[in-house]
Amino acid sequence: MVYSSVLGFPRIGANREVKKAVEAYWAGKISADELTKAASEVKKTSWTSLKERGVDLIPSGDFSLYDHVLDHSAAFNVIPKRYLGHNLSPLDVYFAMGRGRQADGVDVPASEMKKWFDSNYHFVVPEFSEETEFKLLFNKAVEEFKEAQAAGVATRPVVLGPVSFLVLGKAAKEAKPDFQPISLLPKLLPIYKQLLGDLKAAGAEWVQVDEPILVLDAAANHESAFQTAYSQLVPVSPSILLTTYYGRLDSNVNIVAKLGVAGLHIDLDRAPEQLPKVLEAIKSTNIVLSLGVVSGRNIWKTDIAAAVKLGQQAIDVIGADRVIIATSSSLLHTPVTLAAEKKLTAEQKDWFAFALEKAEEVSTIASVLSGSQDPKVTAAYEANRTSIAKRREFERTSDDSVRKRVAAITPDMLNRKSPFAVRKEVQKQKLNLPKFPTTTIGSFPQTKEIRTARAKLGKKEITEEEYNEFIKKEIQSVVAFQERVGLDIFVHGEPERNDMVQYFGERLNGFCFTQNGWVQSYGSRYVRPPIVVSDVSRPGPITVEWSKYAQSLTNKPMKGMLTGPVTILNWSFPRADVSREIQCKQLALALRDEVIDLEKGGISAVQVDEPALREGLPLRKVDWQAYLSWALPSFKLATAGVTDALQTHSHFCYSDFDDIFTSIQDLDADVISIEASKSDMKLLNTFRHYGYSNQIGPGVYDIHSPRVPSEQEIKDRIADMLKILPTDLLYINPDCGLKTRGWKETEASLTNLVNAARWARQTYA
Repeated sequence: MVYSSVLGFPRIGANREVKKAVEAYWAGKISADELTKAASEVKKTSWTSLKERGVDLIPSGDFSLYDHVLDHSAAFNVIPKRYLGHNLSPLDVYFAMGRGRQADGVDVPASEMKKWFDSNYHFVVPEFSEETEFKLLFNKAVEEFKEAQAAGVATRPVVLGPVSFLVLGKAAKEAKPDFQPISLLPKLLPIYKQLLGDLKAAGAEWVQVDEPILVLDAAANHESAFQTAYSQLVPVSPSILLTTYYGRLDSNVNIVAKLGVAGLHIDLDRAPEQLPKVLEAIKSTNIVLSLGVVSGRNIWKTDIAAAVKLGQQAIDVIGADRVIIATSSSLLHTPVTLAAEKKLTAEQKDWFAFALEKAEEVSTIASVLSGSQDPKVTAAYEANRTSIAKRREFERTSDDSVRKRVAAITPDMLNRKSPFAVRKEVQKQKLNLPKFPTTTIGSFPQTKEIRTARAKLGKKEITEEEYNEFIKKEIQSVVAFQERVGLDIFVHGEPERNDMVQYFGERLNGFCFTQNGWVQSYGSRYVRPPIVVSDVSRPGPITVEWSKYAQSLTNKPMKGMLTGPVTILNWSFPRADVSREIQCKQLALALRDEVIDLEKGGISAVQVDEPALREGLPLRKVDWQAYLSWALPSFKLATAGVTDALQTHSHFCYSDFDDIFTSIQDLDADVISIEASKSDMKLLNTFRHYGYSNQIGPGVYDIHSPRVPSEQEIKDRIADMLKILPTDLLYINPDCGLKTRGWKETEASLTNLVNAARWARQTYA
């Protein structure tokens, strides 16, 4: 018999119950017990829903109030000293690590966040040093296994593996210069043995141990660490399913084959080509192979016939009793269910599968491969065939004018008219900015009043004209605020925008949208990714009128604000039938038209944000150039159609950029802003190594935390930057947009930022 499996499930709840409960706790509106109760209800619903859909191997321990890596750090006592000694509860210490805390005499910044591999999910980076003392403060895996058991559901607990936990972490400030977190493995393994032994004692038969770094080139450097770890863990643990996802194992499969684990999971959605090599490596062992044939990363319906072929290929080599049919990764990256979608057309709805629908697909594929004669299984299989055929028929239609325009792109369209040194002087005369210009990344706080007005417009409780008058007043307020605080380059604040990707998708041809398709980005921050369903084009100007209106309110330069083509693509659910390159170039041409129209409308600076540029980079270095060969030109295509006088900006955040920093230079933006404060300014070492010829604004404070940085903190960061960066290139700005912040903290933070910039002008005159 072939079993079915899901590797993980969305944590939000069908109606965003967890987000609402967490934010209510932060606001002091509910107690810790009430938060725990809300979380328990969501977990129970998820487990029972998967069981009802026929999933055999259901995950537990994957739920989180904020981030699963942060959960692991908290459970293993990997808690930096700055969060201790403040008389905070363990729960409040946990949240302080995730988002910082500035209340009741406690003032601590948040821990660093990074993108989780090549996804838009952010994890909280563990900090290690020689002084790290591992303890099992609580066994979350056992607690949730028993919780599910009490709800009548047998589960397979999920644990982040020891090698990935250490390798994904970083050396703390107090660590010695040559310290490597992996050196702590001997100290860590006894705690893992305790955790896994407790799971076995609790009755768990299998445990899913995630070692996602096995799809990275770097895993080859840690072969001995894997051998050491699993030689100790396998004897004391339930049967271990070693889990990889998001990419291919390549030669690292030879590491796994020697570890003595009972099972291996591979991602066949992202890397179906790896199956023959993996089968060859494990066929002489007893390893059970979990096949990730249902995507955990997109929302398109699985082609069940194609998935069955892959499953049968494995069965033919190792037998049905050694094959599990699974999602490719956790379903964390997908919305909960299509059932709540009321506005998608019947045709559109038939194209998609969200988390619960994917669970049904996994069950159906496993049943077919097990030879099931159940009429329901047969009906589901045939219905899927029909759906896939209809989608393929739709895909054959295209917008010929868009395809022709992409084919007509020339190399000259990718380059500005003059080099940066020439543009800089032209822009200097036009913008008349002071030394160390101050600006923000784009958005200002999205207040309850803004969200209410948008909701009323959607429900047609107010007219379009009434809504536009409301937005005008918001822009007036934001412009007046910037005048009062003393910023140098203004933004209009984006009050009319629901999300930096969704807003543009709603105004471009080729997208469709969900009502409740929420996906976690970080903490309690959830987004609704647009879905690219056909060729993309711009029917008309998108941002021009609001930017022109904002510029009419001030003599200061106003930045037009756009989301870049690579980020729109990476933060949407892309088409599966054409390449990402084609989709990205279509987006770039649409944005090129918008940038040109902004300049014609009197806007003198335009910011085209590409925070997702780095996360889209393939996990294997051998694949990088193929991606960069279209990602970089797409940005340049979007921004190069203007005169030398238009100052182009771009923004990047929350990824390791040092390995592609030369590529960022190649974008040739006049100004880049980049996250720096949350990562302890380590990006400055990149500047020191590579240099940077254009203007740059390393973020001077973290906007993902409600904490207000002091003026002295910002001065210190500016001083550190100026040890490396030329004084004529430095811009002063926050790490990211201010959409999620409150007005009180925004005003305090930006006031300190402006004062620090004024100090710098005097000090470095």
